[in-house]
Amino acid sequence: MAFFPLAAFLCVILLSVSFSVRSELSLDYYQKTCPDFARIVHEAVVHKQTASPITAAATMRLFFNDCLVGGCDASVLISSNVFNHAEREAEINLSLPGDAFDVVTRAKITLELSCPGIVSCSDVLAQATRDLIAITGGPSYGVQLGREDSHVSKSSDVEGNIPIANQTVDEMIKLFTGKGFTIQEMVALYGGRTIGYSNCGEFGDRLFKFSKTTPTDPELHPKLAEALKTTCTDYEKNPGLSAYSDAVTPLKFDNQYYRNLLRGLALSKSEHALAKDPRTKKFVEMYAGNQDLFFKDFAKAMEKMSVREVKTGGKGEVRRRCDVFNSIRT
Repeated sequence: MAFFPLAAFLCVILLSVSFSVRSELSLDYYQKTCPDFARIVHEAVVHKQTASPITAAATMRLFFNDCLVGGCDASVLISSNVFNHAEREAEINLSLPGDAFDVVTRAKITLELSCPGIVSCSDVLAQATRDLIAITGGPSYGVQLGREDSHVSKSSDVEGNIPIANQTVDEMIKLFTGKGFTIQEMVALYGGRTIGYSNCGEFGDRLFKFSKTTPTDPELHPKLAEALKTTCTDYEKNPGLSAYSDAVTPLKFDNQYYRNLLRGLALSKSEHALAKDPRTKKFVEMYAGNQDLFFKDFAKAMEKMSVREVKTGGKGEVRRRCDVFNSIRT
């Protein structure tokens, strides 16, 4: 009698569950129930991006944090945890800007008027992120729709589940591979920082406290270092100070970010390390020399990110408002 290996059996079960969840999502999920979904979200993001050009970077960061912490379920949008999230993320030098919350809220309000109780906040966030990447010059990709919003939002889940500024490459790889991404996908996703920004506190030690004998990291491009010293002079007193991750084309989604890494223009230690470690450097060089390849790989990685641990089939809810649960939960 042949026995089915336990490991293989578990693998089949996991693949079946994953396929079952994804099969409940579709590109045209709202075609009949909310046909104006795509138009409403697009109009909201265009209006907000025009008024505040950092919206795209802020929304993509919010989307990453949401998907990496608890799955793409809009848990990060709950207002009962907004202050706790902010306090927790301040401890690890991250932020969730108001522009991202605002664009999702604007779209959701209009959707509730057009098709009440139909569209989840997690779908709005996923679609808005894709649209904002596209209108800033980046690649478009298909967004699978039909997610439900989480019943739970815990700020304590943040630490250890999102990348931070001073991680080693080993720590970065462990984080992303632990969530199902390859090293190449990790490097491709970091390219989203081409329209991103960093708080001065994330890299201030490279400017002022690198070592006792050398205050500034010698591997940081000298002209960039001088400019950042001016921008971040009072960063310890004013934690809101920040700088663009890509100082060359800060508002354009392109592959300039990787070129910057190779020229010593990375802000944080972790980003600088991407261009040094042989496991990641080869991908940095590849994307720096081929924008089309970067766009293709980034789009694939974003599609994968956008369905990570989504909730469907009644495991979540469709919130009436994105910042509160439909009913009080403790």
